[in-house]
Amino acid sequence: MNAATWTIHKFGGSSLANADCYKNAADILLAQSDQPIAVVVSAMRGMTDQLLALTDKARGGDESYRTDLEDIVDRYFETIDKLLPAAEGNTLKQAVQSDTDIIRSNLLAITNQSDYTDLPRDSVAGFGEIWSARLMAAYLAERVGTDSGGRWLDARDIVRVQHGSIGPTILWPATKQLFADCKIADTSGFVVITGFIARDKDGVQTTLGRNGSDFSASIFAALFGAKELIIWTDVDGIMSADPNQVPDARVIDLLSYNEAMELAYFGAKVIHPQTLGPVVARNIPVAIRNTFNSRHPGSQIRSDEVSGDFVKGITAINGVALVNLEGTGMIGVPGIADRLFGALKEADVSVTLISQASSEHSICVAVPETVAELAYQVVRAAFAQELEDGQVQNVELTMGQSIVAVVGQGMAGTPGVAASFFGTLGRAGINIRAIAQGSSERNISAVVAAVDSTRALRAVHSGFYLSSKTISIGLVGAGLVGGALLDQVAQQYERLYKDFNLDLRVRAIARSGTMLTADKRIDLSNWRALLADSSEPTDLEKMATHVHAEHLPHTVIIDCTANQSVADSYAGWLRSGIHVITPNKKAFSGSFESYQELRKAARSGSTNYLYETTVGAALPIIHTLRDLIDTGDEVSSVEGVLSGTLAYLFNVFDGSKPFSQFVREARDSGYTEPDPRDDLSGMDVARKVTILAREFGIPLEIGKFKVQSLVPEDLQNVSVEEFMERMPEHDGYFQKLFESANSKGQNLRYVGRLSVDGNASVGLETFDANHPFSKIQFTDNIVQFVTKRYAKTPLVIQGPGAGTELTAGGVFADLLRLADYLGRGRGR
Repeated sequence: MNAATWTIHKFGGSSLANADCYKNAADILLAQSDQPIAVVVSAMRGMTDQLLALTDKARGGDESYRTDLEDIVDRYFETIDKLLPAAEGNTLKQAVQSDTDIIRSNLLAITNQSDYTDLPRDSVAGFGEIWSARLMAAYLAERVGTDSGGRWLDARDIVRVQHGSIGPTILWPATKQLFADCKIADTSGFVVITGFIARDKDGVQTTLGRNGSDFSASIFAALFGAKELIIWTDVDGIMSADPNQVPDARVIDLLSYNEAMELAYFGAKVIHPQTLGPVVARNIPVAIRNTFNSRHPGSQIRSDEVSGDFVKGITAINGVALVNLEGTGMIGVPGIADRLFGALKEADVSVTLISQASSEHSICVAVPETVAELAYQVVRAAFAQELEDGQVQNVELTMGQSIVAVVGQGMAGTPGVAASFFGTLGRAGINIRAIAQGSSERNISAVVAAVDSTRALRAVHSGFYLSSKTISIGLVGAGLVGGALLDQVAQQYERLYKDFNLDLRVRAIARSGTMLTADKRIDLSNWRALLADSSEPTDLEKMATHVHAEHLPHTVIIDCTANQSVADSYAGWLRSGIHVITPNKKAFSGSFESYQELRKAARSGSTNYLYETTVGAALPIIHTLRDLIDTGDEVSSVEGVLSGTLAYLFNVFDGSKPFSQFVREARDSGYTEPDPRDDLSGMDVARKVTILAREFGIPLEIGKFKVQSLVPEDLQNVSVEEFMERMPEHDGYFQKLFESANSKGQNLRYVGRLSVDGNASVGLETFDANHPFSKIQFTDNIVQFVTKRYAKTPLVIQGPGAGTELTAGGVFADLLRLADYLGRGRGR
């Protein structure tokens, strides 16, 4: 038989948990019965742990191990009864009864041992695999006949190992000779082999340790010279991240040996790094597949020459502590690292990560938290003299850390991977304590606080497009603009998710009295009814905590109110890592000191605040001004009609009827605020001019420049009803203004002006009919930029500057702009 025709299958304990699982595994094997197959099996799920627990009880003198052993045997017998006819089953049971005599003898020896050794413990632990192999072989023989099934091979008769400090090492010459002598490769059909167990060079039984059955499968794949090793487990393959922490993790279709080993080392539990050694040396492909979803192709592990994403997976090691050795006396002194690692080795402390500054001023190592205090004391003892002399200033221990690593063969030689990795963590508000990268460039690791581990994994996973970019959203103000925004997001959600991998996850909606929250996302197709039924009182602090969940990398709160108290929360949100988007002008036009505090809070929290719709609704006024400044243009002035309400009033006011009647009709049509004085006072335009001034860096404040109010002085402090009733008393004033302008062929326009020297004004002016400001229609805003580049012909932006759908669309655009910032590392 040509050895290269053999395929090696390995079934783990979860794949052999009970009789149904055995049947399923057999179905998989029989579907491929046209080729010679070797099957390496683990013990039934949990059985190895149960057997080891017997040894622990025996060592402690607890004789309840006797009844526990009976329970284990009963479970095995029950499985036999469900799989085999009575005669064949009884044969297996008799063998097990003989084995239990050996187990009891070993347990008694453990109880009576004065000097504990692993020999009896290893003997007991290995019977789970022996029983699984016998049962699988007998069941296959029952299904296909004894000519093709029914053979099982005890790995103790083949595999020879030697235990060392890094685990068991295969004694290949002896193992190969024993394998050749058994001539199993010259046969055909099924061969079932025990995993996990072996013998040492003296023939004494031992085990290959945890994940030993995978190692056994790899060893036998090498011995058979197999064409493929298939490891069957209970997941679809090697995932791009732990799905318990990153729900959007996906199966990695194809990866190299080195990528698989890196991921395995950093916590991918599907495969152990040591497992791959024998197959790597012989270039044997490995597949990781799901016993319970056998149609899924799983993950294919091949040689290093693989294609695909340059980052294959994101993984983490939790339960880590940092030990930092720091001192000026270390600079340029040979042997410091040797002493450090030598001391840790003597204390049997395994180092997970090493980070050293090029200045040699400090060396930082990551160790398991379980030995962190020991490591700390060992390092202090090793450098006690230097600490006393002041050559070493400090030995610091930091508990509660995690190592997050990105892995991918394609990262080698690809510029910008590290920048993307660290930038993504920064934009998620996650501080990095230490970093490490090997010269192979297959792995970049960062140490972060354990509380940030999940958020870090999700942020980096989406940052490298291995999953959707998820933004947790809280909305304050579900009125006209907020409601329209939610409807727009609902309408575009599927397209954005499908085309751009963007998951806009609305998780909280708040209004003045009550709010609605959801753990995953609110159903936006029915949000109005859900909000109406909610009785949870609005609590902005509680809402912020809810949307800023640790497991989601990015959070934004969208404020669609005009409320000062909501605006007062921005700084705290920004500082805590929550982005802010709003059409609310209050925060950005208040005192300059408060504005500077907002900017400081955003820098502190590595967050963005976007407020394009505070000036001109959806018109790109702020964005254009910012681009002009950022590209080096010299802006001399900005002026324009900045109020959609006042633009409408002076577009329709033609002298045919009193001005007060136009105001009433505009109010009834929703073109003004409920109190028209909010528009007529000019304060809305003044706020917009203030916001634009601060884009220049001008510390302009309301009250320090002229604002012409169109509210008669005697009507400023009366009720809305009285204002509307008495407004006709002042129609004559507005009629004269119109007639004066009209007689000159001019139009009335309410305009805001701002120059680079800080001069600003807001008021009613007249313009010739051919001036751009005279040509606006209905609620149009128009803004004119005079710059060095646009000196002779100013840059003009014109379009509707008011309206629910328009403003909501502008806020939505800011949300998408934020998503782009988070992906590209831009923002403010």
